[in-house]
Amino acid sequence: MKIFVPKEPENENRCALIPSDAKRLIALGAELSVEQGLGERAGYQDIEYTQAGATLVALRSGAIADADIVLRLRKPPAAEIAQMKKGVLHVSFLDPFNEKDLLNAFAKAGASAVSMEMMPRTTLAQKMDAISSQANLAGYAAVIRAAERMNRILPMMMTPAGTLSPAKVFVIGVGVAGLQAIATAKRLGARVEAFDTRPIVEEQVKSLGAKFVKIDIGETGQTAQGYAQALTPEQIAMQQAGMAKVCASSDIVITTAKLFGRKAPTLLTKAMVDGMKNGSIVVDLAASENGGNCELTQADKEVKTANGVLVIGDTCLEGNSVPYHASQMYSANLFNFMDHFWDKKEKAFALKMEDELVKGCLITHGGAIVHERFKTA
Repeated sequence: MKIFVPKEPENENRCALIPSDAKRLIALGAELSVEQGLGERAGYQDIEYTQAGATLVALRSGAIADADIVLRLRKPPAAEIAQMKKGVLHVSFLDPFNEKDLLNAFAKAGASAVSMEMMPRTTLAQKMDAISSQANLAGYAAVIRAAERMNRILPMMMTPAGTLSPAKVFVIGVGVAGLQAIATAKRLGARVEAFDTRPIVEEQVKSLGAKFVKIDIGETGQTAQGYAQALTPEQIAMQQAGMAKVCASSDIVITTAKLFGRKAPTLLTKAMVDGMKNGSIVVDLAASENGGNCELTQADKEVKTANGVLVIGDTCLEGNSVPYHASQMYSANLFNFMDHFWDKKEKAFALKMEDELVKGCLITHGGAIVHERFKTA
């Protein structure tokens, strides 16, 4: 089978496939071609891909039209979908809740489109879970970015000139990103507190050496896939009131409440930020064109408030800060997905429609939208 991996847009530093995984795909029996410069911005050179056995392509249009499988990170331009041959398998992030026209274009083209965002959160699918792999790095990068921007150090330091107190870090949301942020801040010597609407995560917070902040907001829980359930307006108000006191004494606040397919909830209001001390940092991991967890967040900008608080709204912290390893992890997710369904005898990808993984992430197939949640698109 012919697999093609195109280069990502100019504003994306990551790549979908790294050379070592290219070699593994070829070992499965795939005929692999990649666009020139595919991994350049992430730190992978063209010669590494050719040494792995891949063919370099200068113009992507012909390769896309000829490919049986197209692997990428970002969603494709609509014009490229029309160039793909009927029956092609396309795998990438698709943002399916907000891209109805894109889904219809895939269906019209007769493509089998897999959305990496929709990978089920099961034990079997963990090694294919790109949302979690990227969030893990985002949590790490959030602490490093804050440490770089802050005008003080993170660890306690005892010197002849006096003792420097450790910085206080407050992490809001204890998912994959939040846990990594806690672990990273602790490694750097900070005092860490964390809050989540799910009481079940308290033990995880404590196991990392952090303090779990308890705020009584009534009945809460989590979805079947492990995400926090949406709060009522009343619960959000109680949560904000409880967090305001912790934010006021914190040097760094990291928010991680990113809701897939929906606008992120506002957790930090302007009034809360106004109550924070001069020189403190807010890193909003839910930053997007629609805002973020902080009322003052602006997409891909750093906003300095009148009281000296810096609000960082990087919409892709993992890609902008650590693209080498972010690419490595996403590439592994892609390879593991391909390998799971690869027929070793036929040396081809075998899409099994009855498989639970396929049911979870396959959006279009056979000229129609087949995923139950998007059929009305």
